[in-house]
Amino acid sequence: MGKSLTGKKIVLGASRKIEEMTALIEKQGGTALVRTLQGTVFKADAEVRDSLLAFTETGADWVIFTTGIGFQTLLELAEESGRKEAFIKQLQKAKIATRGYKAAAALKQYGLMNVASDDDGTTQGLIRQLKEVDFSGQRVTVQLHGEKAPGLMNFLAEKGAVTTQLLPYQHIPPVSDTVDTLCQEILAGEVDAVCFTTAIQAHSLFSFAQEKGISGQLLTAFESQTVATAVGKVTAEALREVGVNRIVVPTHERMGAMIVELANYYDEKKE
Repeated sequence: MGKSLTGKKIVLGASRKIEEMTALIEKQGGTALVRTLQGTVFKADAEVRDSLLAFTETGADWVIFTTGIGFQTLLELAEESGRKEAFIKQLQKAKIATRGYKAAAALKQYGLMNVASDDDGTTQGLIRQLKEVDFSGQRVTVQLHGEKAPGLMNFLAEKGAVTTQLLPYQHIPPVSDTVDTLCQEILAGEVDAVCFTTAIQAHSLFSFAQEKGISGQLLTAFESQTVATAVGKVTAEALREVGVNRIVVPTHERMGAMIVELANYYDEKKE
């Protein structure tokens, strides 16, 4: 490796593998700044239990699972409440759609098959597969993981679906002072790139910016000076959802590959 990041200040929005990514950035001559945007995802047993029990009573026409761990957690909660069989029975009656291979694989273990799934591991990929479905008046239960998936929920609303959500995991935003510091650094042109490793990080940053009335300025900064870097296509999709168009994404969805791809981006800019 060369020194493609020499003189560059690279922000890490992650809360894990910080040391490894910092070492890679420094090896390329750059400076790593940690501005954790992840917040905390917690298991919300009490918060979701009532919604889950209601589902075991009334069911739905469609159920959409966005994560494998979300399905497993709901199954465990149903079992703890003595409603596992009722939960499975309602799923057998419904049409099921999934995002990601882990969700489909988790369902398959219980003999549950999806009738629709994404074509590329993303929410937009799932939406493409559901475009021709008539959701008018259909009751659709959506399992989400820590955040609201606005793209999917807006799509269902526009198609006339009557939606409910099951959130076995919920999200506590990151420390506001940290997010505020990063926003000011981006707007002042003090950082060259921001590395996002989850969709939640992208939504955390722009939810805060929207509350402060600076989301438009932030988008302009990402288009003109600060480079948004995503670990993979799901994170890149979240950045596009909030309006970021210039995104550096590696082919292999790994944190190390993300740093290498960013270095390659700057190398190509020099040519």
